[in-house]
Amino acid sequence: MKSGQMAVTAAFAATGAWIWLRHPLGESPQDLWPALLAFPLYVWLSRPWRWRSKPVPVAVGRLAAGVGMVVAGLALDHTLLLAVGWVLTWRAWLGAQLEPGSAAATWKPMVLLVAGFPWLALEGQAIGWWFRFSGAGVAEGWFGLLGFAVERDGTFLTVQGMPLAVDAACSGLNALQSMLVAGTVLAWMVLPGNRYWWGVVLLPVLAWLANVLRIVTLGMVGLSFGPEAAMGWFHDWGGWAVLMVMFVLCSVVFNAMARTAAPKGAAA
Repeated sequence: MKSGQMAVTAAFAATGAWIWLRHPLGESPQDLWPALLAFPLYVWLSRPWRWRSKPVPVAVGRLAAGVGMVVAGLALDHTLLLAVGWVLTWRAWLGAQLEPGSAAATWKPMVLLVAGFPWLALEGQAIGWWFRFSGAGVAEGWFGLLGFAVERDGTFLTVQGMPLAVDAACSGLNALQSMLVAGTVLAWMVLPGNRYWWGVVLLPVLAWLANVLRIVTLGMVGLSFGPEAAMGWFHDWGGWAVLMVMFVLCSVVFNAMARTAAPKGAAA
């Protein structure tokens, strides 16, 4: 990498850091820090980085699309638009710097980079509410199936007289951002060809399942060991637990998808 390329790369890194840190990260920011791994993982998984000895001109259309998205993000104060614009601009510049066929400038790793920005944690309140409401509904059905006396009012449950509030912390938005990164990395490493994109489409469903499991488990812990146990360290660090559950779910589903994609007669 030449000095000019290093300078531009550093400028992109600084701009990306600004997008990340420009707003407070809300409740449970520790659940969001694993999302930062998207960027070093992108560098590692995109190897080898083959830089051109003589860069070609940047594609004007690609660059304009990226810059336009950034301008829109600034005008609307919208983190997702800024993240997409940053990624598109990065891809436009990188395509002129790397040899043809280099993985780093293809569309596949761009999904990982978009997932690495905290747009969901900052702007996904509607998604968070749906996660909470639907999770409370599933928990109501589960505890009722087990024979417990359960009542629900929106996102507030009473199970055997024990209150269980599926509040904003239980929407798992910060953990969901990290789950998207973990799932995208696993899909990249496990799924061949177009199945990668099917894996990316499945990520929100698997993240929802992981979050529902967290809510149900929280209720089971409260019923078994008392509300204090459920609202202690288990609740505070539940985001990390749901991240691990998400990773296990993705691993099981993606490996099954990869096996079905293997040609008949191939060695196991």
